[in-house]
Amino acid sequence: MASETVEYQIDATFIDDNDSWAIIEPLWWTVSIYDGEKKYEQDLSKYSKSQRLVFACHWYMSEVNNGGHDQFYYNSTGIVWRDAIECFDAIGATEISEIIKSSATRLGGSPSLDRNERNEVLEKIEPKFDDLDDRFYKLESQIDIEKLIKVFISKRKSDFVFNGKVLKP
Repeated sequence: MASETVEYQIDATFIDDNDSWAIIEPLWWTVSIYDGEKKYEQDLSKYSKSQRLVFACHWYMSEVNNGGHDQFYYNSTGIVWRDAIECFDAIGATEISEIIKSSATRLGGSPSLDRNERNEVLEKIEPKFDDLDDRFYKLESQIDIEKLIKVFISKRKSDFVFNGKVLKP
């Protein structure tokens, strides 16, 4: 399958009319979580702090919903753990940020942003996350996280404006 160039015009109207996934779509195609912290930071430098936080929030939710905190930390997505905490605090979902903090504590308090190093710790201490997974799933069913994210975005629309072309693999 060939790559294609996609032009995005994310303005105030687009932000009002679309969900948070669509609003941060350019990040999905241009920010690598797979190539280490330096590349991750370099890719994110083109975007606002607000975009970065929502991106992390979505990665966290996607991974935990797919395979729990084990999967979140085992996969490359573990690189976003600090930003995910900050995002959930910023949107007012502090219970979820507390879950992430608890999961980080079970990995020594400050999990490495390097996937291989995180995996070594995971294999060495074999933390159990089932209770945290269950707490997250319960909270997610009680809280409209998308609504909280959209309120966060609507208060910072200029942080989410994006006009440009992105190479979509």
